[in-house]
Amino acid sequence: MLNIVLFEPEIPQNTGNIGRTCVLTGSRLHLVGPLGFELSDKQIRRCGLDYWKDVDLRVYENWDAFLKEHPGARLYGVSTKGDQRYDAVNYEEGDFLVFGKESQGLPQYVRDHLSKGAIRVPMVKTSTRSLNLSNTVAILVYEVLRQWDFPAMK
Repeated sequence: MLNIVLFEPEIPQNTGNIGRTCVLTGSRLHLVGPLGFELSDKQIRRCGLDYWKDVDLRVYENWDAFLKEHPGARLYGVSTKGDQRYDAVNYEEGDFLVFGKESQGLPQYVRDHLSKGAIRVPMVKTSTRSLNLSNTVAILVYEVLRQWDFPAMK
C-alpha cells in the first residue's frame, strides 16, 4: 500500500480531492495536524463527494505523533527543494510520500526526518510558487502505481 501524508493541510478542497484519489487508487491518507479546517467541514465532504466515508484515513495531532506511530518508515518528502526527480526513485510497498502545507511546503524540521530525502516534480520557472497540492499528489501516486504495474486496478 502507498501512504500519502499531508502535513498541516490548510485547504479542505485539496484534502477532499486527495481523499478521493486515495480511495480510487487504494492508498492510505495520513493527516498530520494541526489541520487548517475541521474534518466535519462541509467542504471536505463536498470535495470528497460520497467517497469520503471510504477514505482509509489516519489522523495525528502533530509530526511527533506521526513519527512515533511509524518508526523506521521510508519517508519521501515532496518539495520544490527536492534534489531528485520523482520519477528517478524506485518506490517500495509501504512507502510514505509526505506533502507540505499549501502556503509553506515542508518545514526544515520535517525535512530533517525524511529517511529517503526530498523529491520534486519538475516545473518551469515562473512567478507561480508550485503546482496545486492535489495535482502534485495525483502525479506522484500514479507514478508509484505505474512502477508497481497498477496492482488491483483494471
